Amino acid sequence: MKKLDQYKGKLTPPQIAQLMNAAGRNAKRLVDDANLLLKNGRIPSAACLAILSLEESGKASILRGLALARSAKERAQSWRDYRSHTKKTVNWLLPQLVAQGARRLEELQPLFDPDAEHPFLLNKLKQVGFYTDCLGKAHCSYPQNVIDGRLAEMLVRIAEIMIPKREVSSKEIELWIKHLGPTWKGNMAWMKKALENWYGDMKEHGLMQDQEGGIDFQSFIHGDTDTH
Repeated sequence: MKKLDQYKGKLTPPQIAQLMNAAGRNAKRLVDDANLLLKNGRIPSAACLAILSLEESGKASILRGLALARSAKERAQSWRDYRSHTKKTVNWLLPQLVAQGARRLEELQPLFDPDAEHPFLLNKLKQVGFYTDCLGKAHCSYPQNVIDGRLAEMLVRIAEIMIPKREVSSKEIELWIKHLGPTWKGNMAWMKKALENWYGDMKEHGLMQDQEGGIDFQSFIHGDTDTH
């Protein structure tokens, strides 16, 4: 069988949208399968499929970065991230941060700390959930002894939360490039303004609703949570 070459070149907005939507649908399929396994007592496999679902959901933000790549070097890094298990799961602690009160863009920065352990922890859980191994002081690691029901259910619920709630259009990606492209990885104040302009343009084109997903976008960007 001929080896399949992994594409590493440029993508058009329709291609970006297609990949994002495919990943979202596959994330839903994987978490549905994880729920079936969970209900039937297949605990380690349920946890592992939930982690795979999180990896698929995590492709969306990487593809947004790929859409804004300004050089061959940036594009190559985006493709490496797209195929990295750990880079795709940096967002998995997002529900926990929100539960702890995170409501502003700056409060999500721990997710993207390059020295953070949480993406590697998730990948390790996937490994011990799928495979037996010899760890520590010659300890035999067996999936059913490592992954319990509470952990598996938590991972499945997080995976459900992280599934994209809507499909992405080519127009959305075009607007993303239009507004975020000039400020990408630049001054934070400019980035915030670009996000605000993108959000406004999305609303004008009927592609996003006010407080979509229960999030007040203006407060999220600027940190103004005073409702009085």
